[in-house]
Amino acid sequence: MSSFNEMIKNITPDIYQSLKLAVEIGKWADGNKLTAEQRELSLQAMIAWEIQNLPEEERTGYMGPQECSSKSISVPNILFKSEAIH
Repeated sequence: MSSFNEMIKNITPDIYQSLKLAVEIGKWADGNKLTAEQRELSLQAMIAWEIQNLPEEERTGYMGPQECSSKSISVPNILFKSEAIH
């Protein structure tokens, strides 16, 4: 049996799409339900394939920059007339 890394190298984009759909809906293409172990292994295979084949922003779980958008906007201090708090 081949190693996990060898298996990932043999995944084609079509196989990746099939794994992704199966994980998303919880069923294989033939309608059989994924077991918890199958779902876990399929998700691991998907993520490993994505690391090797997709840019970061297209990968499962990508959340983009994690800076609060309000940091770019100046918020006026409506409680005090000056910036100094006494």
